[in-house]
Amino acid sequence: MAGLSQTQSLSQQQVLAPQLQQSLQILQVPMLELRALIQQELDGNPTLEMEDTDPKIEDKQREAEEFDAEFEKLSKLDEEWRDYMAQNSSYAKRNSDDEERRQFFFDSLTQEQTLQQHLHEQLRNTDLTKDDIQLGELIIGNIDDVGFLSAKPEDIAGNTGLELEDINRVLEIIQTFHPVGVGSRDLRECLLIQLKRIGKEGSLEWKVVSNHLEDLGKKRFPEIARRCGTTVECVQRASIFVGTLDPKPGQIFAADPNNYVLPDVTVEKVGGVWQISLNGDQIPHLRISNTYKDLMAQQASKEEVRDYIREKIRNGKFLIKSIHQRQQTISNIAHQIVDKQKEFLEKGPSGLKPMTMVQIADIVGVHETTVSRAISGKYMSTPHGVYEMKYFFTPGYQTAGGESMSNTSVKGVISELVSKEDPKNPLSDKEIVELLEKKGIPIARRTVAKYRNELNILPSNMRKSF
Repeated sequence: MAGLSQTQSLSQQQVLAPQLQQSLQILQVPMLELRALIQQELDGNPTLEMEDTDPKIEDKQREAEEFDAEFEKLSKLDEEWRDYMAQNSSYAKRNSDDEERRQFFFDSLTQEQTLQQHLHEQLRNTDLTKDDIQLGELIIGNIDDVGFLSAKPEDIAGNTGLELEDINRVLEIIQTFHPVGVGSRDLRECLLIQLKRIGKEGSLEWKVVSNHLEDLGKKRFPEIARRCGTTVECVQRASIFVGTLDPKPGQIFAADPNNYVLPDVTVEKVGGVWQISLNGDQIPHLRISNTYKDLMAQQASKEEVRDYIREKIRNGKFLIKSIHQRQQTISNIAHQIVDKQKEFLEKGPSGLKPMTMVQIADIVGVHETTVSRAISGKYMSTPHGVYEMKYFFTPGYQTAGGESMSNTSVKGVISELVSKEDPKNPLSDKEIVELLEKKGIPIARRTVAKYRNELNILPSNMRKSF
């Protein structure tokens, strides 16, 4: 037929093997979800079983050294193994009461999806290239719990050496994800994204948010009406509609404040030295069942039985190694956090130092996306409380004295200045800038206004008491 032609083209697409997908999932999930995932694997893989007690360190080392050789030898056995289904009666039975209690415990675990997991899932379903997906994972790692981008694209480009144009391009794609408004750089952009999504681009609501957001927050309706060339009633209706938008889109994924947070890492000072310990006792210790090891060495009548057992043991071994790799990666990152944030451990949040994922990734020897996955939803217990590990990653400023100071520490100084101000004569943003400069912290006035908003501190004219 005219106009029709057939062409052939080559393209590359990265498809992760199921085991690698499982390994990445194990690295990313919080501890409670990991326990539920392990239970699911236990239910589906009969060659896996939980150890009754935590084995001694030397037993673990010996098992790690011997297992590879043992598995290789057993997997090459030429003897036929007898049908394992016929041996069910000889298997060790779990105590029914213990099994019931354990199942009740795992069924009671909450498995709510985090914002980062929700975004990663949408990212994987795009048609982006491998490089763009890695860039997207890096951007998602810099999105805070309320859905805002916590680092400027310029800062991300400066820290990674990536092109700013590529970062902005992938960010625009992430800003199309659910929840609507996620990945915004500020409140104005968040609201505009939501208005655009519902077809209100160019509307009165759009104009008010774009050009008069500050006046809208102070309910200066007559001033907005005058500048927009409309009536006060129209501005009021627009204000009501804008009020229906979500200023914190990521909060729908926020954990219930009543939920118990189980830290993955505990930091304590022992003998004058800061030491970390992983709460590995909360993770079930797995091993390959001796029953199935015995079955592999015995004669079986069916080829498919041999293949089935071999595959299940391979899967079990990979799961055990993935869990070990997860713990090792978290441990390595935690050690670097402690090494670089000793002043925080001594003084609290005011001592927090600037630190980026790229810096830690270079030291640990992994990609920054691995660091992002490893700290996602993980918590560290410190003498000053329990903090999400992501809290310790923040850009910062160079003080007049040549010291580095994190954004979080600067916010703490601003909060302290406001808390000590005269209520009848509150500090303006300009005055805060001047006080910070006296402390050796160079900062722009617009940045002070931004941090003040993030701290939920009202402008000086609205803080004044008479």
